[in-house]
Amino acid sequence: MPGRLRTVVLPHATLPRFLGIASANTAKNLETCGLLLGREIVKTVSPDGTSGRSRYVVETLLIPKQHATSDTCTMDEEEGVLGFTEERGLITIGWIHTHPSQSCFMSSVDLHTHASFQRMLPESFAVVCAPKSEPSFGIFRLTDPPGLQTVLKCTAKQAFHPHPDVPIYTDADKGHVQMRDAALEIVDLR
Repeated sequence: MPGRLRTVVLPHATLPRFLGIASANTAKNLETCGLLLGREIVKTVSPDGTSGRSRYVVETLLIPKQHATSDTCTMDEEEGVLGFTEERGLITIGWIHTHPSQSCFMSSVDLHTHASFQRMLPESFAVVCAPKSEPSFGIFRLTDPPGLQTVLKCTAKQAFHPHPDVPIYTDADKGHVQMRDAALEIVDLR
């Protein structure tokens, strides 16, 4: 079935472990961000030797050097992150960040950040943790179409801005992202 997203396995431990790491920043009303790194795993091999359907598995939560405000978080020293992923043969499958005092949604800044990830890997997803809100987290992706195309074509210069009234993003945890018991390595580069 062409265009169907491959399954992504996200370890159950990811959210509580990330929230523990972010708690000091959350108490100061500062965002925290991290990358969800992993690998593509081939599930089956057909009798003729060709590859079967694959899936992605998140193995590592990487906390990069970063600077933050109450509503933004920016990675610093991205070349160190790239070196880490290349050295270990990992790919960025998703990203995670907090909204320390806001609700759980994808801001326009989040949409633009995520568009670059999803453009490279259609299965890419974003986790938003909003510990003072209910729901306290969401797992999202841009709709494709029209969300991904809308955000990629957006030329607004200000960080926070409106987008056209179309379904821009959707829940990914009710689709291709599945939370399961799986090992998770934490690497904090700060």
